[in-house]
Amino acid sequence: MCTIMQLERWILSIYVILVFNKDHKSPTPVQNTPPRLVIIAKNDTKPSSQTVVDFQEAYQDVKQSENIVVVKQESKLSQHVKKPYNVKRMLSAGLQADSVLKTKTGHLKEYYNLGPKLGHGQFGTTFLCIEKTTGKRFACKSIARRKLLIEEDVEDVRWEIEIMHHLSGHPNVVSIQGAYEDSVAVHLVMELCGGGELFDRIAQKGHYSERKAADLIRKIVGVIEACHSLGVMHRDLKPENFFFVDEDEDSPLKTIDFGLSVFFKPGSRRH
Repeated sequence: MCTIMQLERWILSIYVILVFNKDHKSPTPVQNTPPRLVIIAKNDTKPSSQTVVDFQEAYQDVKQSENIVVVKQESKLSQHVKKPYNVKRMLSAGLQADSVLKTKTGHLKEYYNLGPKLGHGQFGTTFLCIEKTTGKRFACKSIARRKLLIEEDVEDVRWEIEIMHHLSGHPNVVSIQGAYEDSVAVHLVMELCGGGELFDRIAQKGHYSERKAADLIRKIVGVIEACHSLGVMHRDLKPENFFFVDEDEDSPLKTIDFGLSVFFKPGSRRH
């Protein structure tokens, strides 16, 4: 359940990172090789060469028998592959066009030219795209339909689009330009934020002054307050989901990635 206390802790942790971020020591190296085998004989006597040879032969016999067992088990498993329990698959998700957005949208490439890859996440990959009629640059998040395995995955995509339209117009929320669907993927065309992630900006600067950190936290809290006032819970707040519009020091900050967001009513409980 998302509580005010958890939210305050998250904001405080971001503030501490901004102001007091320092380089961390590298972790202690981990041994990559197995420990050496040592045979301790009774009465502190050294083992004979025959003992070592017998042990090695026995060890090889055991390994060989294990391999035989593994091969037999794998062959049995291949013959009796069970489907995941209690998973309702969307068989039409990768076959019928317009099954996710429930409307005909036309093809993305009719209106935009796709450019290089900008980033990727669990479900989607973001590309640079250029509008053919105007030459304007946007970001296109393409969600592969083959990854939408259950009904909840399809609903999450619909919710993401609806919530972005619902929050459209807020100065610190990335704006959506349009949504398209074809037989391969669902494409969300959005405002391009070329200034990079807040996380990368923090790592690049090392630390912020208290005044600058307070300004960033004020913008983040303002976005959270606006979302909550409009009945939206983001549910994936982290520095990687805040982008700068450009590379200027005073660039506007935008919230992105509403893939886990939901609508909620005042007084309702969410886990």
